[in-house]
Formats: sequence, structure tokens, C-alpha cells
Amino acid sequence: MAEEYTGAGADRTAGADRTVAPAALRIDIVTVLPDMFAGPFDHSLIRRARDAGIVDLRVHDLRRWAHDRHRTTDDYAFGGGGGMVMKPEPLFEAVEAILGIEPLRAGDARVPPCPVVMMTPQGRRFDHGLARELAGQERLVVLAGHYEGFDERVRMHLATHEVSIGDFVVTGGEIPAMLLVDAVARLRPGVVGLATATDTDSFAAGRIEHPHYTRPAEFRGWRVPDVLLSGHHGEVERWRRREGLRRTWERRPDLLDGLALTDEERTWLAAWRADARGDA
Repeated sequence: MAEEYTGAGADRTAGADRTVAPAALRIDIVTVLPDMFAGPFDHSLIRRARDAGIVDLRVHDLRRWAHDRHRTTDDYAFGGGGGMVMKPEPLFEAVEAILGIEPLRAGDARVPPCPVVMMTPQGRRFDHGLARELAGQERLVVLAGHYEGFDERVRMHLATHEVSIGDFVVTGGEIPAMLLVDAVARLRPGVVGLATATDTDSFAAGRIEHPHYTRPAEFRGWRVPDVLLSGHHGEVERWRRREGLRRTWERRPDLLDGLALTDEERTWLAAWRADARGDA
């Protein structure tokens, strides 16, 4: 029986060579393709978060909970039609075993003790607000589906959240699960070096982030805005706030609805809108 993936290469035992902090966020991913997670989660911030014990990440092979000799996790849909459907038995048994809970049955009022996130194109659109909500949990279970999706009983009686990364279809739920885990993990304290780094990310404050520049100050005739070279921190901050708002208005005006704006920001918006209309 295969063991859950927890690290690169031959490291396939839970918690091997890793220190898990008491306050670590534990994330369990259930998938039929556990090896897909080796590369993305063994590099960059996620790797450092795992090594530091801030995130305890475990990837489980769903086939462990399949009982036939072929380790089948999908079957034909009742009623006919094309495509296969993810079977309920392995998924329920996997989540119950991972969480250490008794089997869930019809008429049972119990629900899983932590979020069980189903990756599905039918779900709630994943955004920064949902990432923050999930990052505030102590534990998550993420289900990566395939084929025509999950048996409806998984959706109704096992999953607590249904999440989509956008209005498009991909081969399976593994890459969406990776995106969700990356977005959630980086919001845990200590993962990103400065707390302000996540607070000022695009969408963190409900708006798109300002433009960024680095050296050289001039490249092929394109020069960095003078204000960024001025050393005047107040003016730099004002420029960043204005340009972030301008970019939000130009690219994602829907984000402006309900956004708390200062009087100065409302003046900027009014001027840009007047220019766009060609007002004198």
C-alpha cells in the first residue's frame, strides 16, 4: 500500500526530516496523481514553509482506499452518457481516515471537523478573500477530481466547500489544488518575510497593485518615474496608491464597487473618468 507523499525524491513518510510547529496549517490533498505535486511543493516559498514547520503538507494517493485489485476510483455514470465519475467510497474513506472520524452515513448530522475543499468548475470562484478565510483554518482537506467530476453524494455530504479557479476546464483538479494551496499557504504568518508583502499584493486590499520597477533606472530609453528615485517616501506612497487605483479602474473596474476610497482617490477617479469621456 502506497504511503502519502510528503516531500521530494524518496521522502514518502509523513513528517520525515521535517519539524512541524504546533501552530502549523496542515493541508491534506487527495488525488489519483500524487507525483504531480513533487515539483511545485519542493521549491520556493512552499518548500521553505514546510521546512520551517509553518505548513504541514501531505498528498495522499486516493487509490489507497480503492478495494478492487485494479484500485478503481471511477466508474460509469448511472443513466448512461459519456465520461466517468469519481466513486464515493474511496473519497469518503480517504477523508474519514485522514481526519480520524467515524464513517458518515445518511441521517447523520455530523460534518467533517475542518474544511473539505472540492476543486470543481461548478464551485465558488477562488479569490483573495476565500484564500484568507482558508488560511485562518488549522487544517484543510483538498479533493482533486477527474473525468466528469465527483459523485453527487461527495458534493452533498462530504465536501464543505466547492471551489473553482475560473470559467474554464482543465484535465484534472491537481493544478487547481496547487494554486489554492500556494495562495493559502503564503498568507500564513512567517511564510512571506514581511507581513506588508501580502497586505499590499494585488487584490489583498480589494484593488490591483501598483507598478514595480528595479535597476537600471533607465533601460533603452525607458526611465523609471522620477518620484520613485526621489527618496521622498510620502510621495512614493502616494504615487503607488494612485497608480494602483488607476490600474484597478482600467483593468478591473468591478473591484471598485464597495471599495472604501479617500476624498483624494475619489478626485483622481473623477478626473480619469472625465478624461475618458473627453470632457473639457
